[in-house]
Amino acid sequence: MIRDFFRLLTIDLSTGQSRISEMGGRDQVAGGSGLAAMLFEKFGLLDAPWNDPVQPLIFAIGPLTGFFPLMSKTVCAFKSPYHDQYAESHGGGRSALSLRLADYDALVITGKAQSPSAIVVGSRQIEIKDVHYLWGTDLQVAGKTLRRMFTGSGHRTILRIGPAGERQSPMACITADTYRHFGRLGGGAVMGAKNLKAIMIHGDGVMPLPEGKDYQRLFDKVFTNVTDTDMMRKYHNYGTPVNVAMLNEIKALPIRNLQATTDQGVAGISGERFAEKALLRNAACAGCPVGCIHIGFVRERFQEDNRYLYRQISYDHELIVTVGSMLGVMDCFEVLKLIDVAEKMGLDVLSPGIALAWATEALEKGIITEKETIVPLKFGDSAPYQAAIEHLAYGTNEFYQLLSQGTMKAVEKYGGGDFACVLGQEMAGYATGEVFFVSQALGLRHSHLDAGGYAYDQKPSGHSVEDAADFLLEDEKDRCFLTSMVACLFARGVYTDDVLADCLKSVGYPALAENMGDVAKEIQQLRWRMRIGSGFRPEQVSIPKRFTEITTWKGPVDRKYLEALKTLYGQRILEMASDSSARS
Repeated sequence: MIRDFFRLLTIDLSTGQSRISEMGGRDQVAGGSGLAAMLFEKFGLLDAPWNDPVQPLIFAIGPLTGFFPLMSKTVCAFKSPYHDQYAESHGGGRSALSLRLADYDALVITGKAQSPSAIVVGSRQIEIKDVHYLWGTDLQVAGKTLRRMFTGSGHRTILRIGPAGERQSPMACITADTYRHFGRLGGGAVMGAKNLKAIMIHGDGVMPLPEGKDYQRLFDKVFTNVTDTDMMRKYHNYGTPVNVAMLNEIKALPIRNLQATTDQGVAGISGERFAEKALLRNAACAGCPVGCIHIGFVRERFQEDNRYLYRQISYDHELIVTVGSMLGVMDCFEVLKLIDVAEKMGLDVLSPGIALAWATEALEKGIITEKETIVPLKFGDSAPYQAAIEHLAYGTNEFYQLLSQGTMKAVEKYGGGDFACVLGQEMAGYATGEVFFVSQALGLRHSHLDAGGYAYDQKPSGHSVEDAADFLLEDEKDRCFLTSMVACLFARGVYTDDVLADCLKSVGYPALAENMGDVAKEIQQLRWRMRIGSGFRPEQVSIPKRFTEITTWKGPVDRKYLEALKTLYGQRILEMASDSSARS
């Protein structure tokens, strides 16, 4: 049954108590990103540190979850160990559908367990289990054990952390069902700080669908657009790795710590090469017919009995860039090996890749030595990088302990900030120019998907600073409404405003459908109010010199344009949040 309220499950790990409650606000914040920010405003402490046990870890879904294709993501919100400010991270897998079928719009976790624990929830089950014997295990071992311990239906999700999360590294992610992640800004560290190894959500309930033919006709129309047209085909075929060759062609691909933006060797890690040599199969998040998850393989030989074992590893454009081209590793199988190590350690692959690219250049320049790196880091040599990723996860020495807190933490001690490729956090896999660099550096999630700056850079030149700032704010507003549904952002071409409005009406949310623009603006302002209230100051964000030294197909980066846009965009963010605070 459609409801105009949110159904929440809150669990306090310190006391072991849980509570199911209802909260209004559906027509004001929709769900997903909006609901997560509203819940953080209710449960979070803006002026307390990120690892205070009182701080909440929030998982929220949207009003269309389970009703339409590609409404398959979950929003995870927390105070980030990167910057001690409000943060969001988005993940898929079975997490969203499992929450829907367990009959919760959000799961809110507070407190800290006395010993390493796992939460098990469903529509008829809420338990906290002692799993101290899993503390210290990597993601593969933990996953196998948890699946044997807690059996369930196909509508079950397992969220877990590895050694990096247990050490509370800001680079630690939360892995969802092996191939999907809440990757950015350190959600895994938040679980580690709460002594929480895993969360199992059993979608063991039922979800009635709307009656009548209107819903079915609309579902069929959306499904056809997703599966039988060119809108989503590229994501299924080569997937996002198709961007590698394209960006290399236009001199916009980060290579060897962004010392270059194009290289002929990139052919060895292009989406086409992965598909030809390393692709094993496609997979999909629950509720998605596209299958954009590309899974490759690596083989490992056991010398004692000459046996071979192959492991399945998911890959995409971002991962290929950060542990491929940024490290000068131009062989698809070597890239998969590096991804595999990072995955087992529970690291967000993007951050260690960029951090080790900085460390390699710092080693070349004599800023650090092998005493710090332990292994001889060298662009193009994957074996030392595999070892270095483990050193990062375990914090083997002082250098890796600092580096695992974020590249800029290591810069504070050793120097080399000019060539640190950090835009709020370690950069995403694009070097398209000024608008993207500003968008990721100042964006709320420090994600390339906060707004389409990478696409704006590729439009004809001649745009003013004011035009670019207007675009970033408006595009972010549109996207944060989609992430409140919670839609996969790959589907933004399918879910136009008209289609979204029809979808919302068909499942019983006419008020939301009629006020999408106002609701989107309210969500955008609420999210920024949480971020600024927890300490974000855009004027304090710096963009390292390396980003002004590159050349793309447009020519050298325009430093004056970059700085002017950063200043104006920061001012516009503050004005928007200030207007929201005045009204509230």
